[in-house]
Amino acid sequence: MASTTESMAPPNLQTGPIAWVRERLFSSPLNAILTILSIWLLAATIPPIIEWGLIQAHFTAATSAECRGQPGACWAFIGEKYRLIFFGLYPYAEQWRPLIAGLILIGMIIVSCMPSFWKPRLLVIWIVGLVAVGVLMWGGILGLRFVEDTLWGGLPLTLILATFGIAIAFPFGLILAMGRRSKMPAIKTLCIMYIELIRGVPLISMLFMSSVMLPLFLPEGFSIDKLLRAQIAIIMFAAAYIAEVVRGGLQAIPKGQYEGADSLGLSYGQKMGLVVLPQALKVVIPPMVGLFIAAFKDTSLVVIIGIYDLMQSTKVSLTDPAWRGFSIEAYVFIAFIYFIFCFSMSKYSKALEDRLATGHKR
Repeated sequence: MASTTESMAPPNLQTGPIAWVRERLFSSPLNAILTILSIWLLAATIPPIIEWGLIQAHFTAATSAECRGQPGACWAFIGEKYRLIFFGLYPYAEQWRPLIAGLILIGMIIVSCMPSFWKPRLLVIWIVGLVAVGVLMWGGILGLRFVEDTLWGGLPLTLILATFGIAIAFPFGLILAMGRRSKMPAIKTLCIMYIELIRGVPLISMLFMSSVMLPLFLPEGFSIDKLLRAQIAIIMFAAAYIAEVVRGGLQAIPKGQYEGADSLGLSYGQKMGLVVLPQALKVVIPPMVGLFIAAFKDTSLVVIIGIYDLMQSTKVSLTDPAWRGFSIEAYVFIAFIYFIFCFSMSKYSKALEDRLATGHKR
């Protein structure tokens, strides 16, 4: 006789939104307390922020006097000073050039994130793009007015420092990581000394040394541009940290992968380039992107040696007596800009990690 018992759906309290809330937010007394405190904190902070930043804010004030004494934010300050914030001291009539240069850099970064462009032509795109950026920023040819890099500033300069810093530090860090694991004592010792020395010094100290100390050791009559010195300091600093992250990835690769590559008769370069490094880099995607995000934000430290990056340009905009006193709006604005770039890098790293997740899953 056939059984008349039919499978029944689980109770509503075990599936759906109610079950999710019970499992994630109220699974224990401690979680319940933390959830209630979080809700209270959000309820206490978000409405006033929305009221200050949107409801009572001033977006079109003609003068700062219309904003003073008012409870809301004065976003009219951003409308008045956005060109100074974005482009620093770059000549006003020529600011279309750093705008295009910045868009080219962002475009090259976006293209580099697309797997369909992971081919030799990507190198050509970067070479052409960087030449175009240099021509636009410096000028002096094609009828463009020459602009010294001491006048560069704002977001394009931040993008230049971060892009060149990460792009050059990454292969340098790979070489250091492989050198640290080398069986040749001299190379291994040099790489260890470099990595430990640089990682033991704050970036601010390196920027000061590159700006103040380095010129003292150069031959008389020979000098290195201040912007280039800052770029070199950022590259050296980022490379040391990248080397340690990559070394961790190399150590995570099973010994059998090395032995399998050796059994195939691969050379050292083929073994590292085709077998070991692809696996190691896949493992260290999260910490590597964390370093990239940190390097992008650390470019703001060049403000201490007088380079007009996004942070310094914002500080200059606040010195105008007519618009003094709106620092909160200014720093919230540039914080939003930093957030957009850092959040984009974070989301891309998660997507790339999922795309390359070819290992065994539990």
